[in-house]
Amino acid sequence: MASNKIQFRSIHELKDPALNNKLAQKEFQEEIPVEDFLGDAEQNGSSTSRRDFLKLLGFSTAAVTLAACEAPVIKTIPYVVKPHDIIPGIPNYYASTYFDGFDFASVLVKTREGRPIKIEPNPAAGDLGKTNARAQASVLSLYDNDKVKQPKFEGKDETFDKVDSFVIKGLEEAKASGKKIVLLSHSFASPTFKKLFAEFKETYPTAELVTYDAFPYSAALDAAQEVFGQRALPVYDLKGSELVVAFQADFLGDYNAASLESSYAAARKPGANMLRHVQVESNMSITGANADERVRLKPSQVNKTLVEVYNAIVGGGTSDKVASELAKELQTKGSKAVVFADGSKGAQVLAHLINQKLGSVAFTGKANFLKDFDGARFQEFLGWVNAGQVGVLIANNVDPIYSYHKGADFKKSLSKVPYVIAVADKKNEMYKAAKAVIPVANWLESWGDMEPQTGVYSLMQPTIQKIYKSRQIEESLLVWKNGKNNAANNYYDYLKNSATSILGATSFNKALYNGINVSPNATTLSYAGGNAAQAVAELGNFKASDLELVLYTKIAMGDGTQANNPWLQELPDPLTRMSWDNYLTISPKDAERLGIDNDLNARMQLDGSIVNLTVNGVTIKDVPVFVQPGQADGSVGIALGYGKKDSGATADTGVNAYPLFDGSNLVVSNAKIEKTGEDHEFAGIQLQNTLMGRYEIAKEVPLAEFLNVAFDDEHKGWNRPLEYHTISGALPARKIDLWDSFDDTDGPHFNMSVDLNSCTGCGSCIIACQAENNVPVVGKEEIRMSRDMYWLRIDRYYSSRQKVEVYEGLKEGMAVPELYGTAFGGDGGALNHPADNPDVIFQPVMCQHCNHAPCETVCPVAATSHGKQGQNHMAYNRCIGTRYCANNCPYKVRRFNWFTYNLNDKFDFNQNNDLGRMVLNPDVVVRTRGVMEKCSLCIQMTQATILEAKKENRIVKDGEFQTACSKACTTGSIQFGDMNDKESEVRELYSSNRRYYLLEEIGTKPNVFYHTKVRNRVEK
Repeated sequence: MASNKIQFRSIHELKDPALNNKLAQKEFQEEIPVEDFLGDAEQNGSSTSRRDFLKLLGFSTAAVTLAACEAPVIKTIPYVVKPHDIIPGIPNYYASTYFDGFDFASVLVKTREGRPIKIEPNPAAGDLGKTNARAQASVLSLYDNDKVKQPKFEGKDETFDKVDSFVIKGLEEAKASGKKIVLLSHSFASPTFKKLFAEFKETYPTAELVTYDAFPYSAALDAAQEVFGQRALPVYDLKGSELVVAFQADFLGDYNAASLESSYAAARKPGANMLRHVQVESNMSITGANADERVRLKPSQVNKTLVEVYNAIVGGGTSDKVASELAKELQTKGSKAVVFADGSKGAQVLAHLINQKLGSVAFTGKANFLKDFDGARFQEFLGWVNAGQVGVLIANNVDPIYSYHKGADFKKSLSKVPYVIAVADKKNEMYKAAKAVIPVANWLESWGDMEPQTGVYSLMQPTIQKIYKSRQIEESLLVWKNGKNNAANNYYDYLKNSATSILGATSFNKALYNGINVSPNATTLSYAGGNAAQAVAELGNFKASDLELVLYTKIAMGDGTQANNPWLQELPDPLTRMSWDNYLTISPKDAERLGIDNDLNARMQLDGSIVNLTVNGVTIKDVPVFVQPGQADGSVGIALGYGKKDSGATADTGVNAYPLFDGSNLVVSNAKIEKTGEDHEFAGIQLQNTLMGRYEIAKEVPLAEFLNVAFDDEHKGWNRPLEYHTISGALPARKIDLWDSFDDTDGPHFNMSVDLNSCTGCGSCIIACQAENNVPVVGKEEIRMSRDMYWLRIDRYYSSRQKVEVYEGLKEGMAVPELYGTAFGGDGGALNHPADNPDVIFQPVMCQHCNHAPCETVCPVAATSHGKQGQNHMAYNRCIGTRYCANNCPYKVRRFNWFTYNLNDKFDFNQNNDLGRMVLNPDVVVRTRGVMEKCSLCIQMTQATILEAKKENRIVKDGEFQTACSKACTTGSIQFGDMNDKESEVRELYSSNRRYYLLEEIGTKPNVFYHTKVRNRVEK
């Protein structure tokens, strides 16, 4: 039985039933920007047809001659003495640790000819080896052309020798006068770094290590200190849980300094014991989007509900209906339930105490040591500075002037510090405030170690020589402690000696080879306290107001550490589908009430109102507003980490919301907005690909129906195989064919499985694909013109919470909102209108590699053809850019190179400079203007795997075939393999009763198949 829920991608699709037709008409615009290609002023403003475009560029001998004249001359130099460990054309992999002050992962670094070009998860590290989008993109930050390139003294280029002399002079003066020497650093869970600083303090007794994080997890750490007696975050594992209830906790995002995506996906495998997820929140978060039930409440009501749930759990009872139902569920599941909370210390304390009462098995007893910020300690440091007690301040790649909510005051107080030294990567505010600057080495250029959690020790090793004259903080401490040119200043030797004592029986080389060393069954934390009355009082003191603000971090930007990374800036937000922006999210009803507009112009581009946002006397000016379905009425949200000044060409994107964040409370009362009368141009990609009215692209089914109803039941089947009625009777769609089939059983035949149940929309697969396949960054303007170049996208679909018979209504010409019996934005409960609290489904879409590919039949030059292994090939040097294939592709996965995106000042991103181009994968051609491109199922990876097996005279084992997206997927949602291997996992997945194909009815016979999403709830 097909679902009769209505699916929609945006509010505008609900407002305008004819939007699909408009999008289809706009999909292949006639206005081709020929003037941008030719630079011909006479062409400006003209409406140029496709025929003229081909006449001028596709078939013009003048254009060919012009291209030949401007072709660059590239000189290659062979190895004279080849390094023994480098074979040209063969990648090397190094186990290392990704840590940039905010994120952590144990990784494998892929290098080519000495260049790191790709970050891969480290299988030996389990969940700690999973890579998010920021970890995948971090390789590009290594090649950031905007970095500080050499030491500076008083704003001028200088040598390390001169800078070190200045610093040592300051250290000696501070030591003699008794003034404090402060190393202000981000959280740094390195035992060797802490050991080194302790020795540094022996040399300079007034030295103090003070931690400062832009996003400090202060509330979580304070709560842990109170409940566990230790300032460390608890580690959770959801594999044994059957119920999770979260209050404002984005635990699939940046909650608790560690994502729970992997164990969450494992626990949500459809079955009788499938994890049920209830989310109580204000913002529509990526975690809330994946929930089975989402209760949208403004922050003050979330706090009240959490208190009521706690009261009911501990026996006090509650009259609150929502809290009563949640408490009943939690008590029923007992130890197989877990509660998460965020926003304030009080919320976290109550969540811990509820878990203690339940005896939750999700609590492992292990501690996460990645964050150690102490607000009281930082305030003590500020007191030292203001009192003139600090003689030397060394800032280790932190910028409180940007991210501290009283950054302007901190900047003024720095005048009281005689010696300010910035260990920085950009010319940011701390760089400008410092007399001496030392460029910080990237993690890919550094030696180091980390103790991320109980029983885990990981090592970091450089995978490239330092590109610029940079130095990690440990090297500087050795020089300043031992003196210049001392033989003991080699940090590798120091690290090796330290690591050897930590590793015990495990050798340093073995640990370095594996990247990580794990001690099993180690626990640290146990429940030791917790003041429930104080927590309840704190939550009660949060005053309700007309608008309440929720601060959050995006999966792309995090705390802003990598704000100058164009891959991350362009990565669309999984929910809003907007890139190159942060914005104020607001509910549809509040938007209507306050006169906030989000409108589509004639080109189907989104424009929105701009407001000034004021919270407790602090005003952030010129904030664009995005109307977000699922946002709780009476609440607004804004992402941190944007608007970094003087931190690179792309970092100054969006607005800086840190002045609204006190470092502890993510929810703030008394927010006010004032319209400026101006409009903002958003860059989004969700509306550019038309579905032509098809609303069952992303399938879903309730768990009870999945378990109790046969998928192919004639009347109630939830995933009935598609059949066609022929003169021979009903036949399965896969059995009907206009063409003779060919033998594909000789050798591998690749298929890809995508499970909608475990895809969280995190975007790591998108960045992995971009890195592996040299997908260019096109910039905000081109994204706004619907010309993104992604080979893989994650479509986000909203669906109504109630079932409605829509098709008859649509036939009668009713607008979609009318089917629900309410005008858009009218009064009513959360289920009154589909945009109020919709369900969300994330669906990765790449080239489907159809066995009967529509693109192949229309290409006039056979540039796209089918391979025996199931992949749809693209020969770029044959393509003449007719775009017939894109027009004929029902999945809209082909991309056209409107411009040359490399070495082109119009696209001044990483491919426009020699340093940024070092990240390019030499196994994949860099495409030029005028050709189509799309997913190849990473044919360079599959062929390399086949060749390796041939050399070793063996068959390829299941799991060896991988694509960039399948390797990067943190939840295992994307699986890839050989269908001709009868023991392969992808073949087993093919036999699942949840399996279906996109647009199976059109007969393209894709080699990519999907699995229906299962929701663990009772449909009302």
